[in-house]
Amino acid sequence: MGYAGRREFLAAACGLLAATIARAQAPNAIRQIGLLWIHSPALEPWLDALRAGLRAHGYEEGKNIRIDQGSLVNGYDELPTAAERLARAKVDVIVAYGSTAVLAAHKAAPAIPVVMTIAGDPVKLGVAASLARPGKNVTGLTSQSATAAGKRLELLREIMPSLRKCAVLLYPRSESELESLREMEEGARTLKIEVHAVAIHNAAAIESAVASIGILNVQAITVIGSTLFSANRERLISAVAKLNLPASYANVAFVEAGGLAAYAPDIGANFREAAVYVDKIFKGAMPGDLPIAQPIRWTLAINMRTAKALGLTIPPSVLLRADRVVE
Repeated sequence: MGYAGRREFLAAACGLLAATIARAQAPNAIRQIGLLWIHSPALEPWLDALRAGLRAHGYEEGKNIRIDQGSLVNGYDELPTAAERLARAKVDVIVAYGSTAVLAAHKAAPAIPVVMTIAGDPVKLGVAASLARPGKNVTGLTSQSATAAGKRLELLREIMPSLRKCAVLLYPRSESELESLREMEEGARTLKIEVHAVAIHNAAAIESAVASIGILNVQAITVIGSTLFSANRERLISAVAKLNLPASYANVAFVEAGGLAAYAPDIGANFREAAVYVDKIFKGAMPGDLPIAQPIRWTLAINMRTAKALGLTIPPSVLLRADRVVE
């Protein structure tokens, strides 16, 4: 790090320390919590989970906190501007969902604590020195989604022993999603499965990108965890259903909405747990001193109705491990 870089880092650290001290010295002030992610009505239950977690720690909207939803956006390209808005508003903490949102918040607001509800490896993303001692302005929960990506491919192989070719959907400008793809490609070599990456850049491209899978002659689809896909899950599931192919997802909500299978962290639990970090920061803790947590719980979910429609028999070994079975 050069002199200019060290100077910027020290300035941000001093600003973060001053803001933390100010919060601790003003316990009766109304704290401002800024939200940053790609949002849709489908994600409201997770926002409700965050609110429930905050209430459990004594925080009530309009009484001692204000939740700023003005920076919830419709697409990845809007995240940097939304993060800059939160920086100008000088919110007390930013709660971010997804690696791209975390990176945008870290860059735009280095003097504001950022609590991740879920994201890829924060060390590889460059927003933390380590999980045990982040050292910067970012803390919270990580999905470690790259490791899970390979397991979702293994799940499809267990359901379909004959699987040899699989399409992989992802947003290609997310470093954590690219890391998940690399992990999946490594696992695919071991399983002797040929994978084909299919990029989706925005919500408007979902139908055409999924339809293009038809010419790849694949036997299944796996979907890498993405806030873009979570916010548009009904649209994505509908597009996949037209191909009559089994698919695995990184979010249990996809299975509840008609997807075949998912191996995923409990994102609602992560949003509730994020409130623990917010509470500690409001009480004076530095985000860089708060260890980043792994997912609280992983869930294997299977939709039996979808399996029947696809003509698949789910092996007993999968059903016995399943935490959630949609009949």
